[in-house]
Order: sequence, then structure tokens, then C-alpha cells
Amino acid sequence: MLGIISNKRGGAASSINLRPMQVEMKPARPFYAVGDVHGCLPQMQAALERIDDDIEAQGIDDPALVFLGDYVDRGPDSAGVLDEVMQLSLSDPDAVVCLIGNHERMMLDFLDKPLKAGPRWLKFGGIETLQSYGITGLNEAALPEQLYEACEELWDALPDGMETWLRKLPMRWASGNLHCVHAGFDPAQPIQQQSQDVMLWGCESFMKTPRTDGNWVVHGHTVVDRPVWEQSRVSLDTGCYLTGDLTAAAFTNNTCRIV
Repeated sequence: MLGIISNKRGGAASSINLRPMQVEMKPARPFYAVGDVHGCLPQMQAALERIDDDIEAQGIDDPALVFLGDYVDRGPDSAGVLDEVMQLSLSDPDAVVCLIGNHERMMLDFLDKPLKAGPRWLKFGGIETLQSYGITGLNEAALPEQLYEACEELWDALPDGMETWLRKLPMRWASGNLHCVHAGFDPAQPIQQQSQDVMLWGCESFMKTPRTDGNWVVHGHTVVDRPVWEQSRVSLDTGCYLTGDLTAAAFTNNTCRIV
């Protein structure tokens, strides 16, 4: 087991098997991937418990745990989610991978340039993140002085090391021919030549055009009604902040199970 999930309450894990692949999934190391959390701490904790139970039930040796980004915004407890995923990753950096999402990027941009980046971030969920740190009274039409004040308050509210940890989050992680990223890859470009903009925000062709190089892309960002695995893509963002459903998936040799 990963041995990093605390306050475990038990409960059986349920899963469904992936239909046969056109291209085999060949991870070099088995891993679990977790979709966009967006401030939904209880759902994340429940998903981690299901993963821990599944590792034990399946007898999986030395798996990795990969979060696909977007820990903040929209949901009620971004502060709690950030604290927990940071502690998990610091406790076992070889086993726990936290990718950066576009919402973490917007949060960092706000810390750097509140007047320029603030209106956009507040529009896309920054208000809820600020509220989770006890910073209230803002709306999408916040005045410049309100943005500067909120920025200062957020700097003061962040736990020691949080801002540095956020800035060091990787954009992608791979195991064999499985590549994890927040938003996606441009199918017309080689895996190693992807732009940061596409990895954080996606591109129109990603959800329409399959890759032809034998690689699979595991991603979040684009909300789907249910997990999707087709044409070189595995989509795991099931809109937890709207639906209450946080998807986690297990990847072993030529197999994907929704846990």
C-alpha cells in the first residue's frame, strides 16, 4: 500500500473494467490518477480511501498516485485540499505526483500581478478559494484596491512553503506509454514538444483527433458526464464541484479500472 492516507475509515472499493484497447496501455509502473478536485475535500478523502482499499485488494506493488491538477477554485475548501495534497506529496515525493492545473496557474498569477490577473481568476473560481482562506467581500467587479488587499491577505494566509511548492509543480508525468497531464496534448505534436499553454488549457483538436504514435493521454480539465477512454485519451474530470463525483482510475498493464 502507499501507506500515506491517514484517518482511513474503510469501505469496499468498486470498479469497472475498461473495454479492450486499440493500443495497449503499458505503464512502466502501476499508478492511480485522480481527476480535478476543485476544492472538494470530502470527495478527495473518500477517493483516497477507495484507492488505498483497492491497492490492498488487488495486491498492487509500489503504485504511484497522480493528481491531475485543479485543486483550487469553485468548490468550498481549496485551502484544505491544497494543504492535504501538499502534505501527501512531500511525505513521499517518489510515489505522489501533483500536476499543476490552469487554476493553480491563475492563482499564482494573482499572487504575482493581482490587478492584471485578479478579474479573470475571480470570474473562474478565485472568489471561493479566497473565501476558504477567510478572505471575503470580493466579487468579479472588485476594485483595484480590493484586489491588492486580497492579494496581501492571501500571501499572509498561505502556509509556509505552499507558494514555493505550487511553483514547482510539474506539468506532466509518464509511465510507459501513458502520459498524465492536466488539460491535454496537441495530437499533431510529439509528446516531448508540447507547449505549456496546451498542457494547461488544452486545444480544440485534442478532444477530436486521436494520437497515432501509440501513446495514451490521461487528463482532466474537460468535464465529461462519465469517465471516457477512447482514441488514445482517458478523460477523468467528472465535474466534482457540480456533481459531487470525483473520479479515480487505476492503470496497470493494458487495464484501466475506475475505482
